[in-house]
Amino acid sequence: MKYKHYLLTIAVFIFAFGCQKEAPSCDTVIQNGVIYNGTGELPFKGTVAIKGDKIIYVGKHKEFKATNVIDAKGKAIAPGFINMLSWAYGTLMNDGRSLSDLKQGVTLEVFGEGNSPGPEGKPGDEKYMSFGGAMDTLVKSKISTNIASFLGAETVRIQHVGYANRKATNEELLAMQASVEKAMKEGAMGIGSSLIYAPGDYADTDELIALNKIASKFGGMYISHMRSEGDKLLDALDELLLIAEKAKIPAEIYHLKASRKANWHLLDTVITRVEKARAKGLRITADMYTYNASSTGLTGVIPTWVQESGHKAWIERMKQAEPRKRLLVDIRKELAHQPPSGILMVGFKNAEMAKKYRSKTVAEAAEMRNQSPADAIIDMIIEDDSRIQCIYFSMSEENIRKKIQIPWLSFCSDAGSYSDLSKDFRTHPRAFGSFIRVLGKFTREEKLLSLEEAVRKLSGFPATNLGLKDRGFLKENYFADVVIFDPETVGDNATFDEPLQFANGMNDVFVNGVQVISNEKHTGAFPGRFVKGPGYQQE
Repeated sequence: MKYKHYLLTIAVFIFAFGCQKEAPSCDTVIQNGVIYNGTGELPFKGTVAIKGDKIIYVGKHKEFKATNVIDAKGKAIAPGFINMLSWAYGTLMNDGRSLSDLKQGVTLEVFGEGNSPGPEGKPGDEKYMSFGGAMDTLVKSKISTNIASFLGAETVRIQHVGYANRKATNEELLAMQASVEKAMKEGAMGIGSSLIYAPGDYADTDELIALNKIASKFGGMYISHMRSEGDKLLDALDELLLIAEKAKIPAEIYHLKASRKANWHLLDTVITRVEKARAKGLRITADMYTYNASSTGLTGVIPTWVQESGHKAWIERMKQAEPRKRLLVDIRKELAHQPPSGILMVGFKNAEMAKKYRSKTVAEAAEMRNQSPADAIIDMIIEDDSRIQCIYFSMSEENIRKKIQIPWLSFCSDAGSYSDLSKDFRTHPRAFGSFIRVLGKFTREEKLLSLEEAVRKLSGFPATNLGLKDRGFLKENYFADVVIFDPETVGDNATFDEPLQFANGMNDVFVNGVQVISNEKHTGAFPGRFVKGPGYQQE
């Protein structure tokens, strides 16, 4: 009997062992990390498995056979972050690694603030490149991040109206609408405007409504650098809300701010008005960068009337006595609210100009030139034959902390993405720190957000705004844009004095299932794709 029992036990063991399922296979399995899935829900410790370009499992611990096994003990696993306002098209064309953004966890760059890749000229022209063609060209150049873009309202206006400061004719408006429809079918996210720069601000509200009605038909959204971030901020907001209502389209405010000290108090009113609009059913959102200084050209204190007809005409007009006299009056009014000591010059076209004035304030340069600040601004622009890139210290730290906590706000850099730091250039530190500061400075150190809410605002929330159905979250069958970071060490290093410093703590980054960052180093992979908007129609 004992022998029979022994044989039976062995048979049961063999049967049970034989019935055990073999661990499923995948390309990469990430074990032991804390999973933040992008929804804002509480995190949990578990496993993420990737096969090909998709996530095939997210959940509690599960064994997988994988060629790439990552032990993420003590680390966070999250969806890749989305840069809602990127100027990386040109910088990625030169160097597709995108290190300044990848090292912050950004896996999707979104272009289109006012101007966008394509269309240039008219179809049939030798230099014409369509919106979709321009995006495909960047992908073919080999990039490590995904890319997407709005169609720039300014780009469409230049294509059909030019640089004239006038209302578009009915014929021109119809042609502009046709261009919008074409771009939406090619994958544009919607319409992006920048209404403080010429010729973008030559468009009236009716023109913007007309363009957005077309974008709305294709499920797009409107995103805008509003006409004012200063004393006319509330009027500018009213225009955005009107466009959203009339065009029946979701609308987002680019880099929400109340600029210049006298206007800081207006932010509370903006927040209240947006929340009232949202309560009425309008889908209004915003994004921001996490610094108290903006960056643009000296055009920030120069009115757009002088810029009519394009760059060459603008430079020539400033050399003439009567326009210069009027311009000086206008610039002095601006400098009364934005002191020249708070305008730091960082980008020049001319090497000699850069040698003299880079990292100098307008006040310092004016003293060096023995000129008034207004005269110095005009003459330096003429001499450099460029708008001269500057940093404007004009925002409230208190307002930054207030904006960080708004649930309907995501994040942007408003900058290029840089990889080769040996080059001689200067930029705003937001290119190297805008996203990582959300995790380090504002979540870990200042505790303004929970980590799950920070991840939601960096990933799932902007993905939902853009209408992306398969990105922005750690979910099965979603594209595997995944980041792994140490919540205790992740942080920014870039400063205004020394901006060219990569962030730290972003250990591993995957784009479309391909590892592009491993142990904080670039792998040499370029799996970036053109992420198309909801209106895309394959030819």
